[in-house]
Amino acid sequence: MNERSSGILLHITSLSGKYGVGDFGKCAYEFVDFLKNSNQKYWQILPMGVTGYGDSPYQSFSAFAGNPYFIDLDSLIDMKILKDEDLNILKELNSISEIQYDKLYIERYAVLRLAFENFKKTYSFDILKKFQNKNSWWLENYALFMAIKNNFDGKSWLEWPREYRSRDKNTLKKAKETLKDEIEYHVFLQYLFFKGWEELKKYANDNDVKIIGDIPIFVATDSADTWENPKMFEFDKKLQPKKVAGCPPDAFSKYGQLWGNVLYNWKYIEETNFDWWIKRVKSCFKLYDKVRIDHFRGFESYWAIPAKAKTAQYGKWEKGPGMKLFYAIKKALGDLDIIAEDLGFLTPKVYKLLKDSGYPGMKILQFAFDSREESDYLPHKYPKKSVAYTGTHDNQTVAGWYKTTNKKDKDFCDEYLSDFLSSKIDNNNSISWKFIEALWSSNSNLTIAPLQDFLNLDDSARMNTPSTLGGNWIWRVDKTLLTKDLEKKLSVLTIKYKR
Repeated sequence: MNERSSGILLHITSLSGKYGVGDFGKCAYEFVDFLKNSNQKYWQILPMGVTGYGDSPYQSFSAFAGNPYFIDLDSLIDMKILKDEDLNILKELNSISEIQYDKLYIERYAVLRLAFENFKKTYSFDILKKFQNKNSWWLENYALFMAIKNNFDGKSWLEWPREYRSRDKNTLKKAKETLKDEIEYHVFLQYLFFKGWEELKKYANDNDVKIIGDIPIFVATDSADTWENPKMFEFDKKLQPKKVAGCPPDAFSKYGQLWGNVLYNWKYIEETNFDWWIKRVKSCFKLYDKVRIDHFRGFESYWAIPAKAKTAQYGKWEKGPGMKLFYAIKKALGDLDIIAEDLGFLTPKVYKLLKDSGYPGMKILQFAFDSREESDYLPHKYPKKSVAYTGTHDNQTVAGWYKTTNKKDKDFCDEYLSDFLSSKIDNNNSISWKFIEALWSSNSNLTIAPLQDFLNLDDSARMNTPSTLGGNWIWRVDKTLLTKDLEKKLSVLTIKYKR
């Protein structure tokens, strides 16, 4: 990360797509072209796992499996396992600017199920065997988990009959026989996901665009990982969570954030030499060029909330694995290109962990303009070894923030940014582009802004509002906004600041 560079944050779901959600199809390749033409070196995305209720990419049914929503359906027409007319109902979903997950879940999986039935008539399962054998260490359990879950109408594994919850050998052996076709269906979906991603990533890399991925610190309580390895998590003897994750009251929520993920049993994980975590990180670096580790402070200490608590305010800090984990990862995998998401309540011990790890931390420009005190988030203070953002997927857009912030902070912001933005870059002299130029001019080696800020969009384009349900993760870009003029503006700015 020694080279000055820049990029754009845009999740796969937010691409324009053709069938109700962004995917690995033509829309993704066109966005790579946009990045290249804009002189951007990085495309940052959110986690690509299989999402469930709430549709959050940070709550996935597996730490290793990919989201079938991202499969390029046009490629299935090329394989002759779908016809164009099979996709008509999904084309109707595409007439809506936001993702309709409730309809998408029904219709897209119906189309993928049809593709699988046609695949069985057209191809031999041997095509999938090589992929299955190569990934059996996680895929076998995941496919079985999803097959059983579907058999129980999508219920959480914590609500399955006892013999399934406790992984009784005879029960699982019988399930593998009776659910063979359903298991193969999930292998088929993962094969298509990884094939499509591999081709897209190669195209990006061939065009000098690198991918920044994202590892959520926690896994979903209802996941193949927790079902397979309950000893690795804070479950009681009845396989119910004892403690769950979240964060204490902060600027986002006066009651804190109750994420609900079952917490790790770090003592057990350390006894197994951090094997699962090493596999997890290794798998991420097969998918991405650089990886952001979410909620990095949780590795020093994490907010542990009693599972039955109604809000996060009743939690307490407990010790994380610290450098033991990162020493183990480095010993097994060598030096890795990792970004530490070091936001939230930081203590001297968290700062020490960041320093000892050697990973660059994050700077968020939206956090800089507090008129009460001078902030470390002001761009002139950014260390070279840092990754600077206008905002993250959890923030308001810059335009939304500016519209709603108090007058003192707004005046401070206006004064600080008064020298930025030449008319050559943005004729409208918008606040979003002032933020972007301030960021691009900073000393940080890498700068990133969400696509929404390049488009100067308000909070109607916000990706996520923490501690809320509904209305999140649904934003999609109108591809007509990705103009040659925008490419030129971004390219001029990037060249000006030698990124």
